[in-house]
Amino acid sequence: MAAPDVYTEFEWRGMVYESTEGLRDTLRQEHLTCYIGFDPTASSLHVGSLLPMMALARLQRFGHRPIAIVGGGTGLIGDPSGKSSERSLLDRDKVKENLAGIRKQLEKVLDFDAPGNPALVVDNADWLCQIDLMGFLRDIGKHFTVNYMLAKESVKRRLEQEDGISFTEFSYLLLQAYDFLTLFDRHGCTLQLGGSDQWGNITAGADLIRRLRGAKAHGLVLPLVTTTTGVKFGKTEAGTVWLDPARTSPYAFYQFWFNTDDRDVVSYLKYFTFLDEATIVGLEASLRSEPEKRVAQRELAREVTRLIHGDEALARAEEASSRLFAGGPGGRQGAGEVLEVLGDVPASEIPASRFEPPGVAIVELLTTTGLASSRSEAARLIRGGGVYLNGERLTDERARVTSDRAIDGQVLVLQKGQRNKHVVKLTEG
Repeated sequence: MAAPDVYTEFEWRGMVYESTEGLRDTLRQEHLTCYIGFDPTASSLHVGSLLPMMALARLQRFGHRPIAIVGGGTGLIGDPSGKSSERSLLDRDKVKENLAGIRKQLEKVLDFDAPGNPALVVDNADWLCQIDLMGFLRDIGKHFTVNYMLAKESVKRRLEQEDGISFTEFSYLLLQAYDFLTLFDRHGCTLQLGGSDQWGNITAGADLIRRLRGAKAHGLVLPLVTTTTGVKFGKTEAGTVWLDPARTSPYAFYQFWFNTDDRDVVSYLKYFTFLDEATIVGLEASLRSEPEKRVAQRELAREVTRLIHGDEALARAEEASSRLFAGGPGGRQGAGEVLEVLGDVPASEIPASRFEPPGVAIVELLTTTGLASSRSEAARLIRGGGVYLNGERLTDERARVTSDRAIDGQVLVLQKGQRNKHVVKLTEG
């Protein structure tokens, strides 16, 4: 029986940047085993990893079998694709530690118990660290000319850099091609996916399978996710947005998606949620007719936060958001309740003695907490009416904050604009 048409699903979601000839028909006619590689340079993936994760999840939902390679072997070397300089190499213990964290996150979107097509995680260190150098050069290396490797875009870009490219990273293409061959032999894998910068590595693997096994293998690369504002996707003022709640709180994670620009939100709904086309079309219509309500952004934030952190974390993030956006806690709640509700909101601790009269200048407080980059920016924000303290708009840029402004003498809630909040805890000492 022919598999449902997942290729069309990828197309309307804007997830096809390039693919090998005949892949559409093959996906219609067969259930394939497919894989994507994930970088083990940290113990957590970040939101930049979500598109490939969702690609594997969609393929699984259409009956194909997903494999995630967590590159314990290639992670010891480093992929030059998309890099301007050689990165630091990891030792095996660190890679092993990172693999454990990444596996947990992959389990959020992939079904490892699905009947017929359970997801699989493999570590390419299992075969790459066992390679016999002479045998590898004889059996694999002879199939790739230096001219072929130099023509790959990832290599060409690095050769143009002042530091060039080391032989270690130059060999990465061969190792990734060998990964594809190994997965073909062990699991019948005939489709590799990756980012658009992986096209050269993917086609090299497909060529190797054709040469050595006489079989047809395919590749599909996903688009580079960008923002229309020119900010690198997945980066905020606070840094990288991680999938690990210990690195990026569920509240901050929710706010990252809720703050999506109107021009990006429809694309992100297609990329990062399982919402169907009709639902997304409806959200797009609401964006056009009532953009100020941010219905599309809220649905995006809800769907992705639920997917990665679960219903309970989503409920906490939404509760914190609703209370903050309703005008702030002000005098309605005690310090304990405020801290409980806002447990995921970015926070700082400052000695209470600092707030004894004459208190802390509000412009200093805004810069200390990171809500403003400088005193002058803080003053501009206040003059523009964009700063709130415990839900009350501040109007005097020369104001000073004393402990009598704190809720129960313990907590201050600062707000910049509509969505950026920060809790200040007054501590003893």
